[in-house]
Amino acid sequence: MKLLLATSNPGKVREMAAHLAARGFEVVSLAETGAPQVPETGRTFRENAELKAVSAARATGIWTLAEDSGLEVDALGGAPGVYSARYAGEGASDAENNAKLLRALEGVEPSRRTARFKTVMVLASPAGGVWATEGTCEGVITTEPRGSGGFGYDPLFYCPELAKTFAEASPEEKGRVSHRGRALAAMLALIDGLVAEGRLTDSGR
Repeated sequence: MKLLLATSNPGKVREMAAHLAARGFEVVSLAETGAPQVPETGRTFRENAELKAVSAARATGIWTLAEDSGLEVDALGGAPGVYSARYAGEGASDAENNAKLLRALEGVEPSRRTARFKTVMVLASPAGGVWATEGTCEGVITTEPRGSGGFGYDPLFYCPELAKTFAEASPEEKGRVSHRGRALAAMLALIDGLVAEGRLTDSGR
């Protein structure tokens, strides 16, 4: 059956699509459906993820998976948080967001550069059902970009579990410990349960 990913971020699509396809889902992107992208007006990751999932499921009649993720830096009071993708302004590039973050942390000693990536995933049925999972990954913000892989703040996020930044890690390494990987693992378990119960069907109930 089809499962819609309500995101236009190609990096996020890549990280999730393979796992879902392996379970037999036909993964559909938001662009393929022509459904509008909902503005992220929520004040929390959960609110934003639910807004996107519920809106797309209603508009398309397809079970929809959406997520909202961000970086929370302790020395900045949890910023950029839900504004991570537009920290340097609407339409800002990853490089511009990273540069602003480094400027905000100038002079901050390593012991106070602690941070975490957080993801909340929401699955919505066309009939209005909503299920959610979340994942976090603790780390430290570096003083300069390191690595060429990944996307977003990956070049600045040093993960102690990997002893490297996310941008220096392979996709497989990152997937084992990342916030999105953990939220997705929980969501896949939840989806498996819904399938086993006969609740996740094309009928949308």
